[in-house]
Amino acid sequence: MQRTIKEEEVDLSEYRNFAEAHEQIEQFLEDVYVKKRIRSSLGYLTPDEYEKKSNEQQKENVI
Repeated sequence: MQRTIKEEEVDLSEYRNFAEAHEQIEQFLEDVYVKKRIRSSLGYLTPDEYEKKSNEQQKENVI
């Protein structure tokens, strides 16, 4: 089941102010959505894995 940012981060956290909310949500996005959450549109890789694979392929094509 795919969950939303609101369910996974916002509803489970308390923020003192907007700046803290912004910072924590930004960190959550980086930690979860970029490094852990796989995407079918990226061949079932995380965005981080997809970028690394793409960079490696580009390097191989240059050589």
